[in-house]
Amino acid sequence: MKTAVALLLGLLTLAPQTAPERLTDQEFWKLSVDVSEPNGYFQSDNLVSNERFFQHVVPALRMQKGKGAYLGVAPDQNFTFIAALAPKIAFIVDIRRGNLHAQLMYKALFELSADRADFYGRLFSRRRPDSLGALSTAQEITAAFAAAPPSESLFRENLKTIGESLTKKHGFPLTDEDLAGIEYVYRQFFTFGPDITYQSSSRPRGPVPPPSRSVIGRAGMPSYAELQAATDLDGRNNGYLASEDNFRSLKGFESRNLIVPVVGDFAGPKALRAVGDYLTARGLTVTAFYVSNVEQYLFQNRVWQDFYRNVSALPVDDRSVFIRSIGGMETLDPIRALLKDVADNRIQSYVDLRGRDRR
Repeated sequence: MKTAVALLLGLLTLAPQTAPERLTDQEFWKLSVDVSEPNGYFQSDNLVSNERFFQHVVPALRMQKGKGAYLGVAPDQNFTFIAALAPKIAFIVDIRRGNLHAQLMYKALFELSADRADFYGRLFSRRRPDSLGALSTAQEITAAFAAAPPSESLFRENLKTIGESLTKKHGFPLTDEDLAGIEYVYRQFFTFGPDITYQSSSRPRGPVPPPSRSVIGRAGMPSYAELQAATDLDGRNNGYLASEDNFRSLKGFESRNLIVPVVGDFAGPKALRAVGDYLTARGLTVTAFYVSNVEQYLFQNRVWQDFYRNVSALPVDDRSVFIRSIGGMETLDPIRALLKDVADNRIQSYVDLRGRDRR
């Protein structure tokens, strides 16, 4: 009998883990810490996307709704992709710890807000206009708040509530530096309001950059308000603030601790591989990986091969895609096909990658 019980326990130990329905606060924080790398450098805070047409790929992404895992980088447009895909779990990987601060700010705001207008008001520290309700469009929300003045007292009140949500409700062991980082991010949204753009906040963060880094032109960047009113090619707004259903979906993800911020270099030795190990152990494949235009910098810094080796360690299938921004347009690129082109030496430069997306 003892032998049979021991054998059964052994088999249970070897059984594959499953996708989590939620993570405890302790699991969430441990996972984020365990897969992260040291803080790195990027040339901007990247608090708001500079990609106007990111919704164009949303209808195609919806075809894989409810499957696998999502990986992304940087700002809040990830939330629109997550709402479209409804993955089992999502990881937002960025070289800057400042992005983890931004993601924690968003996490608290989603959890604290009852609906889209409440969220928008909290994000920009403005009183909610009485005219807004559950059926208000994203354009109506942005227009109504454009006329609402920011409130320093509301900012202070909200900042305190955000900190208490993260440190007391969730019990995350945030350092004074982390709390200062969250305040810095939140202050940018208060200062610039709904007109905040990619170029609004330009303070360099992190170590001194290497001389090989280049600066991309920043003219004509869309504002946060403009991005919330964006549409796909058929004129439909699929944004995470386009409907209460989309907002509640994201609020649910955040409340279940299923959007995990990770500090990591795409070409680094740990973060992507550790995320891959976590997914593989739970039988999950990567449905979509939003890389923006990060590959441009990886080619410039001659570490692109390290990145693709890291991607090769991720669990993918024939439907797994990169969501990439090239020339201001979003494209979907099958990950396996790209890795085969890399292995066959058909990708040697960023020019090759741009040509691939024009095929």
